Amino acid sequence: MKNKEMFSSKYEIKILLIIAIILQSLIYIKAGIDKSYIHMDEAYSLGLASYDKVEIQDNEDFYNMWHNKEYYEDYLTVNDDEMGEYKQVYINQKNDVHPPLYYLLLRIAMSFTPNHFSKWSGIILNIIIYVFITVFIYLILEKLFEGKSNHKIKAVILAFISSITLASVTNVTYIRMYALSTLNILIITYLHMKFYDKYEKKNLILIGIIATIGSLTHYYFLFYLVVLYVLTVLKYMSDRETKIVRNYTITLVIAGIISLIIFPFSIQHMFFGYRGGGVVSSLTDITKWPSSISKLLSYLKVVHTYTFNNLLTIIIITIIGILIYKKIKNIDTKTEKSKYFKILYLPTIIYFILVAISSPWIELRYIMPICALIFVVTVYLLNQLLETVISKKSTLKIMLAFLLLMLISPFVFKIEPQVTYSDKKEIVSRLRNELNVPTVYWFNSNNNRFLDDILLFSVINESYVAKDMESSNENINKIFENKDISKGIIVFINEGQDNDSILKAISDELKLEKITYLKRMNACDIYYISNT
Repeated sequence: MKNKEMFSSKYEIKILLIIAIILQSLIYIKAGIDKSYIHMDEAYSLGLASYDKVEIQDNEDFYNMWHNKEYYEDYLTVNDDEMGEYKQVYINQKNDVHPPLYYLLLRIAMSFTPNHFSKWSGIILNIIIYVFITVFIYLILEKLFEGKSNHKIKAVILAFISSITLASVTNVTYIRMYALSTLNILIITYLHMKFYDKYEKKNLILIGIIATIGSLTHYYFLFYLVVLYVLTVLKYMSDRETKIVRNYTITLVIAGIISLIIFPFSIQHMFFGYRGGGVVSSLTDITKWPSSISKLLSYLKVVHTYTFNNLLTIIIITIIGILIYKKIKNIDTKTEKSKYFKILYLPTIIYFILVAISSPWIELRYIMPICALIFVVTVYLLNQLLETVISKKSTLKIMLAFLLLMLISPFVFKIEPQVTYSDKKEIVSRLRNELNVPTVYWFNSNNNRFLDDILLFSVINESYVAKDMESSNENINKIFENKDISKGIIVFINEGQDNDSILKAISDELKLEKITYLKRMNACDIYYISNT
């Protein structure tokens, strides 16, 4: 009699997968509710999807004039008179550094909340994308564990855990293209797993479509695709299947041509733009290679914190411990690995190394598209190694204990997803309400990160950005002429300036005696100057 697996029917597995997706979506909604601010790049996403320029600072009337909050909110919203207009999305991306697909989708999402800023436009778009991400993580895991007992239920559980790590929750609440890029990488991976099983024209066409979509979402996708291509060509060349290699290569070439026809500015971005040039320089300049080791280690810390919720060190120690134990006990049992394992771990590792070396800053966002695969590869390898030294039943217990630790770790270590900005909730509320008074941003344009603060300016009734201005009596009087300062003023000051001298000059000239430090933001300090 055949062993009956728990939750063996397709219907039962689908129910479990739906439950997992509902639970993860509830977690994402809670994280979205907690999100209190936006990062500069999130402001760029919203502006590039809706505004008629890349930066609001490019407006001729931006600096050295008073504006109301609607002036800034306009950069973050799609207005009624802009409905149905999508050309500007394309033009903005031509003038920026990324391909346009994500911004087009975001523009559509923003159209459901016209005339005012809503973080939910981007978050809900990412929640929807993550429904498909979880499905494809499940499909990939199902193939990896194929042939093992209860492999489908294992795939559901691990797919769910992968989708609620701090990296995944950050990916959802971060209003950028990384969730869509994650989905592209997972789909192209799964399609190649199927391609390894059987050559089908339908599957080949799907690979071409996703390759095109991925190229139009984020250029780093190409790092991953190139490695997949090389592995696939080597596989079929060793099988002497030259016809398949030819058709596969032609498919990807066609995908590349279609991508360039749709967005020919990709060539400029990747090879001649400042960001693409920086990537090429980082990868080809030998003098920069020694510093790359430090960057790789720093990125491993990021993975430790956000992909494994602070448990990567324990996993590495466990793996090393198993290998030492096997050596001491002279255990020759080989670690069983799926035939698909190579096309998972090699592209993931190489993508990680290339992005770590070439990224301008050490940030989670740059590796978010592969965080799910890092989790899948690591957990799968741990599971397979454990089974070489202990029973499958004991392995399952240890894996469940590890997954439980992952769930509670953020609460124990008090880590929250990035870009939630719970520490900025109070300042947004205060400037929107009791401290909504005339506001000046004493602005050093050599450190231009205004978009890091645009959300605050979109809630303040009247504000003024004083560009590269001396804090002279004449300038101060000119700025605040005819302004009601009886309830005080707010002053923003960004880097590269003498805060104390600016604050003293303003305080003395306006006869406002009390200076109160309010908050350090991403790129500036905020003060309240008043008589009380």
